[in-house]
Amino acid sequence: MEPRKQTADHRGIEAYRGSLLDFTDDPATSTDPSSGVRFIEDGLLLIQDQRILASGPTPQLSQSYPELEPTDYRGKLILPGFIDCHLHYPQMAIIGSYGEALLPWLERYTFPAESRFAHSAHCTMMAELFVQELLRNGTSTALVMASSHPQGVESLFAAAERRGMRLISGLTMMDRGAPSELLLSPEKSRQEASKLIKRWHKHGRLSYAISPRFALTSTREGLRAAAALRQEFPDTLLHTHLAENTQELARVAELFPEARNYLDVYRQAGLVGPGSVFAHGIHLSEEEHHCLAENRATLVHCPSSNLFLGSGLCNVAEALRRGITVGLGSDVGAGTSFSLLKTMAEAYKISTFHRSPSQGPLSPFQAFYMATLGGAKCLGLDQVIGNFTPGKEADFIVLDPRATPIQALRCEGEPALEELLFSLLILGDDRSVVRTHIAAD
Repeated sequence: MEPRKQTADHRGIEAYRGSLLDFTDDPATSTDPSSGVRFIEDGLLLIQDQRILASGPTPQLSQSYPELEPTDYRGKLILPGFIDCHLHYPQMAIIGSYGEALLPWLERYTFPAESRFAHSAHCTMMAELFVQELLRNGTSTALVMASSHPQGVESLFAAAERRGMRLISGLTMMDRGAPSELLLSPEKSRQEASKLIKRWHKHGRLSYAISPRFALTSTREGLRAAAALRQEFPDTLLHTHLAENTQELARVAELFPEARNYLDVYRQAGLVGPGSVFAHGIHLSEEEHHCLAENRATLVHCPSSNLFLGSGLCNVAEALRRGITVGLGSDVGAGTSFSLLKTMAEAYKISTFHRSPSQGPLSPFQAFYMATLGGAKCLGLDQVIGNFTPGKEADFIVLDPRATPIQALRCEGEPALEELLFSLLILGDDRSVVRTHIAAD
């Protein structure tokens, strides 16, 4: 990759040396699993003014910048920062809670935990811990469900702003189906969300997502209020849940008998289109797949929580085959780890249930693509983050594929890149993350 036009003054350039890995395209679009993969075993990553200046082979770039002394990460992988496309910050304290399916989980654990976000001090404490956990696990960008309390959203945005982190969130809109202390009328939700959008949307690296929780906690008026916000602020995202649990589907059919299917509830409200991000999508009909693809809405695969709550096994390969962009979500707290490496491992395991003579399980290249450039595309941010294209924001992580004794044993004999990545996603976790570099650092 050629560097941008240079001046004679190279001051302010940061250099990092290691094995560079990023993606230029979705490996799923080709029969070659390594399609779109860009790997430089001994590479140099150059950063200037918090953006990617250049990346390329060390011998080549070092000739152009002989005075630079790079930070040495040889033997380790340098990748774009991970992008977590769906998780819940108010649920961090209930991660690993025992033995419930989705709807009982909400009643027994989630709603009581979210009620605590009425207190500003609690919001501030949890927001700080939440952002720290993201960064500790190599996640540099996240789309986050907050609470229905404006102060909860304020605290999360403020914590991310202090670190210069790219983060997207919004007020969780609910006007039925939850304890009264968590409910806001459609008009009140719209008013509070509007104030938050004006305060935080496009403020530094922060963005807003209009966030009706899901159909079961929304009246038709509540969904129309969310649609009105999107019309008023069309460059926001729409973030909600879709077709996660069969009991949920049955209840949605009862509450919205005029809808053809679950997705049609959102479509009738005007909430399906570019910038609409739907988490889960496990139990989708052919018609719903077609509607998502036709309207350029995106899905987020949340394998850890799908397994933990027994919700089902999402067929990601089918969604990709139909041309739907799919990102990865840890879905903390029903998801059991902030680590997207562990999330990839769970995604691989689920994919083995959908293998066929023509379609194998999730490849490591596809998994790492979904956690980086694929996640950026899912959130409409691929022109800004997701790979090492010059001019993009300089979020990157350093991973050690030999971080633990068992990982070191597994990597003996200099395995091929695909095998190295597979061992990393199966055996890796937060211990594998050497550094998370945010563009504002």
